[in-house]
Amino acid sequence: MASTNSTGRTSPIWSSWIDEVFNRDLPSVFTSNFNMGMTLPKVNIRETKDAYFVDMAVPGLQKSDFQIHLDNQVLSISTELEEDKEEEGVNYTRREFGYASFKRSFSLPETVNEGAIKAEYVNGVLSIHLPKKEEAKQKPARTIKIS
Repeated sequence: MASTNSTGRTSPIWSSWIDEVFNRDLPSVFTSNFNMGMTLPKVNIRETKDAYFVDMAVPGLQKSDFQIHLDNQVLSISTELEEDKEEEGVNYTRREFGYASFKRSFSLPETVNEGAIKAEYVNGVLSIHLPKKEEAKQKPARTIKIS
């Protein structure tokens, strides 16, 4: 595709060219079973007056599958899984290797009490409790008298 500009010259319409490049049929080696890994897990982050909570939906794993690290106020949650399946038929043996991993990182506010962070994995949800430092906790409202 091409368009004509005010000088009478023709030039390709870039958006059409880009669409054409990315919409071509790719060789089957690139499309068949390419994404055997895990998608990026969904995360809910919430704050209360005393703490922050990070809840991550990661069903089908074991708590030993996770690595949780805190470095320089960055919380990183990751997992790497390898799976080896073997299927035997009448005249063949088929081996299939699977590999799934993810890493999510979150910058923590300075108000987090790093020494009191806790994590638990229950019913497919990894929950990380990030308590606030005492001075950062929300204080109850009070009335100030005018003198």
